[in-house]
Amino acid sequence: MPVSYAHMWTSLWISLETCDDELMELAGTLDIHRVFPQPTTQDQVDEYRRLSAEQASGVAIVSTRLRERDYAATVSSYLSVSYDPPTLLVSLFAEARIAHAVAESGSWALSILTAEQKGHANWLASPGNPVEGLLNQVDFRRGPATGNAVIAGALAYFEVTTTAIHEAATHLLVVGNVVSMGEDAPWNKDQSPLIHYAGDYRRLTP
Repeated sequence: MPVSYAHMWTSLWISLETCDDELMELAGTLDIHRVFPQPTTQDQVDEYRRLSAEQASGVAIVSTRLRERDYAATVSSYLSVSYDPPTLLVSLFAEARIAHAVAESGSWALSILTAEQKGHANWLASPGNPVEGLLNQVDFRRGPATGNAVIAGALAYFEVTTTAIHEAATHLLVVGNVVSMGEDAPWNKDQSPLIHYAGDYRRLTP
């Protein structure tokens, strides 16, 4: 039976018009508010920092390797974006060395820390860390897929290749596909992840 393309396009056009009318009707029933950016005051910045600290976050080390040099930093702003395909996001201060290195290298590793690894978190969060020998006092191994540093004894690690970088205020949101993952320590029911809450590192207690 011959296909009537004219009939198909007419039916499609009617469907689109009907859909558009329904969307307009729905929009008319919503209380729509548009918020336009306004200059922030220092009081607002301080209040936001205080309130956002009320959210407990896991602590991890993000690392990369660029021109035979290791870069690493402590982060608590990371997110599992998707399980299929496995996708991670990490937020990095745009002016930090780690942000520039991750953006240029195209791959990175994320190691989820235990409460016993608080020292690693403090060291890699300290301002003015040396460029050379940054990981000399940190026990690590090379990830099998990217060669980036994986922290020994981490609860979990993920090796990631970057797929997108988005600018967001003062930070870069780096998104990537997980190409390798695993545990670097035997599972222990008494093991606590390192948690950042109310401006300090903490551990989970039963």
